[in-house]
Amino acid sequence: MTNAKNADDGHQITVRELTAADADDVVAISLKVYKHINSSWSQEHFLELLRIFPEGQVCVEDNGSVVAFALSLIVDYDAFGDEHDYTEITGNFKFTTHDPAGDVLYGIEVCVDPGSQGLRLGRRLYDARKEICENLNLRAIIAGGRMPNYGKYSAELSPREYIERVRRKEIYDPVMTFQLSNDFHVKKVLTDYLDKDTESRAYATLLQWNNIYYTRKKRPLGARTDVRLGLIQLQMRTTPDIGAFFDNVEFFIDAVSGYKADFCVFPEYVDAPLMAPFNEVGPAAAIRKLAEYTEEIRDFFVKKAVEYNINIVTGSMPLYEDDRLYNVVYLCQRDGTVDAQRKIHITPSEEADWGMVGGDELKVIQTDCGKVAMLICYDTEFPELGRFLADRGVQILFVPFCTDTATGYNRVRYCCQARAIENECYVAIAGSVGNLPRVVNMDIQFAQSAVFSPSDFSFPNQAIVSETTPNAETTLIADIDLDLLKDLHSRGSVRNLLQRRKDLYSLKWTRAIRGA
Repeated sequence: MTNAKNADDGHQITVRELTAADADDVVAISLKVYKHINSSWSQEHFLELLRIFPEGQVCVEDNGSVVAFALSLIVDYDAFGDEHDYTEITGNFKFTTHDPAGDVLYGIEVCVDPGSQGLRLGRRLYDARKEICENLNLRAIIAGGRMPNYGKYSAELSPREYIERVRRKEIYDPVMTFQLSNDFHVKKVLTDYLDKDTESRAYATLLQWNNIYYTRKKRPLGARTDVRLGLIQLQMRTTPDIGAFFDNVEFFIDAVSGYKADFCVFPEYVDAPLMAPFNEVGPAAAIRKLAEYTEEIRDFFVKKAVEYNINIVTGSMPLYEDDRLYNVVYLCQRDGTVDAQRKIHITPSEEADWGMVGGDELKVIQTDCGKVAMLICYDTEFPELGRFLADRGVQILFVPFCTDTATGYNRVRYCCQARAIENECYVAIAGSVGNLPRVVNMDIQFAQSAVFSPSDFSFPNQAIVSETTPNAETTLIADIDLDLLKDLHSRGSVRNLLQRRKDLYSLKWTRAIRGA
């Protein structure tokens, strides 16, 4: 990229892209830099990153030897938000978070050989990063910056006080002082960002540099902001066999696709009518027999999603895997891909009657109509899940549900309305009606399917886009506008996401949140 020579001291400085031949140097330099915290880059991780995003990895050579390097990814920043840690942003060093269509260059490493400090090599690396950001038309560089000198002051200063003292140049921090001098600004303090970083007490600063030459990218073909939803309020009825079940659900897929809906949404336990023949063996054994149909039913929905050119939220089904029974819903996209979301919170009756257990992963799914997620019924009564999804940019939350009485239904309904308002997203709920004689835990149904919105001037007055007649088998067709959500986030009458007091409280997910 650049070349400079200083005849007085014999240095010849070159900035260039890293190659696989530099792996040994990268490992050696990181071992020197991080010897105090017993951490370093491995050849395996470096080579994988280089394979995924070669143009984002740069180094400085001095007389032909690598003496400094900087590593980065492109991410869709809305998928992570400001609450993330190093493991999450790097995909636990698998770099699956790299998104060529993303909008932010995320800096995951800058290392300068201790023997070459004082040559302003870090500035050269940052200049190269800015050049990459501008050339790729990314809106910003964001990074989590270590605070290696904070450990010396942690007994007397909070992280915020430490940052302010560094900003006023009353304290020198080798990382933060450098970053501030390179036109980065501190967005917030991150806690538990890198747990091995004992020098920083696991704190980090979230830093950002804005690309003033950035121009908003044109929306790619197939990316939609006006979305049509088709909800199926399905009647539970005696069904003789799986063929009759397929005929019934295909009728509704055909109907809503005829209205050019982008999504077709079925209720929880969509295949429950097929359980009746097994009821003589008891509820726990019966639902495990029902689970034997799940793979065939999923594959049917995958096929119909492509045939009818519609994204199908299948409704939930029992899944028996590794001697454990789960409640799972699938999203079958019209391009042939399929994703699954397991119910995380199991109701007392599901546990007592069926021996069901909860899943432990939360998924964000990229579709041709924005970022979506699915929560099954009871999961919506736990607001933490909706907030985690909102922090990762979810625009539509689909909720297949099954409730037997009005009291149960109202718990789901009002919680879903709250999720829509507090997380500034749309929530679509689809339930079942009718009766299933001789099927334990599924005998009676109560539902009123609906699409809920945030509550502000751009949205319906009651924050209800549309809703069905209660307790009647029917469909609901509703249009939503995703662009309204973007305006709400930044210019709404109130800003529930932006104005959270993260200095007072935070959420932390201890397992995997899989992002699109």
